Amino acid sequence: MPRTLLTIAVLLLPARLLAAELPAGAPVDGVATFEANVRPILKAHCWQCHGEEAKLEGSLDARLARFLLRGGDSGPALVPGDHTASLLVARITAGEMPPGEKKLSAAEVQAIVRWIDAGAQTARAEPESLAAGDVFSEEDRSHWSFQPIRRPAVPQSASAELAATPIDAFLLAQLEARSLGFGPPAQRAALIRRLSFDLIGLPPEPDAVGRFVNDPSPAAYERLVDDLLASPAYGQRWGRHWLDVAGYADSDGYAAKDVERPWAFKYRDYVIRSFNQDKPWDEFLVEQLAGDELLAPPYANLTAADADRLIATGFLRMGPDGTTDSQVDQNVARNDVMADTIKIVSTSLLGLTVGCAQCHSHRYDPITHDDYHRIRALFEPAYDWRNWRPASDRLISLWSDELKAKAAAVDAELKEIADRRTEELDQLVAATFERELAKLPEDIQPKAREARETADDKQSDEQKQLIKEYPFLKVDRGSVYLYLDDRLNGFNNKWDELTEAKRNQRPPDDNVACLTEVPGHLPPTLLFARGDFNQPRAEIAPGELAVLNRAELVVPSKDAALPTSGRRLAYARHLTDGTHPLVARVLVNRFWLHHFGRGLVDTPGDFGMLGQRPSHPQLLDWLADEFMRGGWKLKPLHRLIVTSTAYRQSSERREELEAVDPDNRLLGRMNVRRLEAETIRDALLAVSGSLSPRMDGKPVPVMPDEVGQIVVGVDTRDSAGRPSGKVVPLGEAAFRRSVYVQVRRSMPLGMLEPFDVPTMTPNCDQRASSTVAPQSLLMMNSALVVEQAGVMAARVRREAGDDPAAQFHHAWLLAFGRQPTAHESEGGLAFLTEQAASARADAAASAAGTPDPNTAAPPEQAALAHLCHALLISNGFLYVD
Repeated sequence: MPRTLLTIAVLLLPARLLAAELPAGAPVDGVATFEANVRPILKAHCWQCHGEEAKLEGSLDARLARFLLRGGDSGPALVPGDHTASLLVARITAGEMPPGEKKLSAAEVQAIVRWIDAGAQTARAEPESLAAGDVFSEEDRSHWSFQPIRRPAVPQSASAELAATPIDAFLLAQLEARSLGFGPPAQRAALIRRLSFDLIGLPPEPDAVGRFVNDPSPAAYERLVDDLLASPAYGQRWGRHWLDVAGYADSDGYAAKDVERPWAFKYRDYVIRSFNQDKPWDEFLVEQLAGDELLAPPYANLTAADADRLIATGFLRMGPDGTTDSQVDQNVARNDVMADTIKIVSTSLLGLTVGCAQCHSHRYDPITHDDYHRIRALFEPAYDWRNWRPASDRLISLWSDELKAKAAAVDAELKEIADRRTEELDQLVAATFERELAKLPEDIQPKAREARETADDKQSDEQKQLIKEYPFLKVDRGSVYLYLDDRLNGFNNKWDELTEAKRNQRPPDDNVACLTEVPGHLPPTLLFARGDFNQPRAEIAPGELAVLNRAELVVPSKDAALPTSGRRLAYARHLTDGTHPLVARVLVNRFWLHHFGRGLVDTPGDFGMLGQRPSHPQLLDWLADEFMRGGWKLKPLHRLIVTSTAYRQSSERREELEAVDPDNRLLGRMNVRRLEAETIRDALLAVSGSLSPRMDGKPVPVMPDEVGQIVVGVDTRDSAGRPSGKVVPLGEAAFRRSVYVQVRRSMPLGMLEPFDVPTMTPNCDQRASSTVAPQSLLMMNSALVVEQAGVMAARVRREAGDDPAAQFHHAWLLAFGRQPTAHESEGGLAFLTEQAASARADAAASAAGTPDPNTAAPPEQAALAHLCHALLISNGFLYVD
């Protein structure tokens, strides 16, 4: 399209549409400024060639309006008041700039046009010159998330009686400003189910529902909250949330090989343990970033607390890792480990996409290319890509000196057994040779013996021919069984039993996959031009993002008081000193998200320019300040949130609320939420009575079944991937909570995959919650779901007896956490009757032919199993209101 026509087309776009697409802060009415409306666009699209590099393309610098007026080799880039005469607009609308496929949107072009036509104004006087690279504008520095956290006053509410906590006062302030208020309180049965899934990730037991619903005490709800927070299941539930942002996995990912991580589970158990202990988060974060620097190498004879500090650094070992795969370019893989670690740390703790500055300054946020490498320098002493330590060399044993001595003694005895075995085997070989030799003619025997004793490379042709004719001449440890009647069975059994008995006396290995530094080793961090490690530039010192930096922050290259660099420890303490603008906000926003289904900031991993602004900024800051004032402890914050009126609302929709706030950002009702993938499996096992209470330890393995579906089980395929037919029973382990099921990046559990279980590439800062057909198909056809429906039916019969009405009521209560209505009971009993009749008819039909194993159960039992299956696949089971 010719430039003039394209320009006209841009100008004719509906103003309403353009306004909706403009960047944050862009005015629809009023005068635009370069800093607020144009600079972000040019930064995103143009600065890489026209500002960031020492050599400017076409000698044009697009970082300041005055530079655009000055222009480059082609003359001034803009003419204030006339976009049609401005070369900047001409090149953009012609599609010549920026080069490549990514172009400015129509809204961005219109923003530039408006700015030029309004006189190309700036918000303030610009500097005369700038250094090469990025600079921060006042708009950058004034972004809401970079401001100090200040505790706001709790607002007064016209409905003060509804404000059970300060949280309610903040929410009511916005609701009342729109002539709205909270919805009615949830029914007690709905409330206990909501709270149970929220705090422990499991459905409430029927007797617990009955006790709570019928408890007249005003303190009943608070007691329920405290009981759930004290449950070991609390750590399993909330630990899973943190494992998402940490990118927890039991395998390396990265390449198809997907090597398993046999000791990663220690970090998982540390996280769950920390949640159950209500470990303060300032301590929790310092341990994960620098637990090793709180200890003194060589990390021997550790107490349980010190071992936890070492285990905690597994947080920095969770990213995909290709350095264990010889088929992968090791230099690329090593630097990718570092890049993924930075992504995990920055999205989980800072709520910023620092990784976008790896190759160039961030296109939207005030994060420079130098900033990225400053953060990288914090981790480089532990992740020295030039002198890489393989995963096996990073393991630290938790054995005490006593256990090490015991293991060494057993190892010595195992070696002695192996030597005795070899000695006896050599005697068998010698005896076998002599026996076979004696069978030869006497004149050949001397030559045969000589041929055996002659080295292969020195044998004569005659000797080679003898060996060919009499293969026993080469009998050895590997082939002697061919000449023995029992094929060495007795020999092997004897020595295998001796070896196994002795090996059982050896203490089991107890290692930690942690992050540590080599004392005294400080590799330099060099800025990689365009993110390419083959293009190193100047050395970069460790530090904070420049836009957040404060004079009091000093990250020394080497802390003289520590044997290690001390960089990560200094940074961790800086993040948790109570003055950082991001960390507490990011954390409490995540906590809020898991209680209400959405964060106060709807982009929990992005508090930057492209992220959503908080729906309740004052509440966010109040919560962040309250969290820190409370000693960074989470359980008191849980109590505060779940005892609020807002949390205890019904999820019922109201016309007046829908008209003003259809997305429920103001929280005038509770959100209905679908259970997460793992919670669905756990709830299924819980209502059937199959769920194992066992905690900690190695993960439950996963494997592909005969159709390729990933299921819980021991993989017995051979090296070529062929099934062996061998089945290894797992027993109770098959029914452990999903947090203990192995997380293989290449093999997500089939039961979880349709329900949006995250793929850790490298982590997950917010889960999706979709509603798609494969979810229903899985729940209808999954062997596990069908099996557990039968187990649930057996539980119902045990606990409710043989009366169909009692069975239906109990099954309903197990699945939904409430008693059925009269109408629901009537329909349920009719269903049981119809299913029983159908089962009898099927049994009668099959009696005349081949019996159908699916109708082997008595009709009433089959009907009850079908009822339980129907309940388990329903929305009432899969959603919490």
